[in-house]
Amino acid sequence: MALFKKPAPGKPGEWYYCLRHQRVEEGPECRAADRMGPYATREEAAHAMEHAADRERDWQDDPRWND
Repeated sequence: MALFKKPAPGKPGEWYYCLRHQRVEEGPECRAADRMGPYATREEAAHAMEHAADRERDWQDDPRWND
């Protein structure tokens, strides 16, 4: 029995945006808390922060969440 588990290798074609390094990575290279994804394409992962900002604006404007 191994004392430490080796991290699962990333799958080709899965793209992530690493918040810590602020870059796009193929496969999960960094820990889950530091990344967004998976995305189907490199382009989608590259725009992860823009997409998150758009969603945040939508939530801020949603009357169901403004109490």
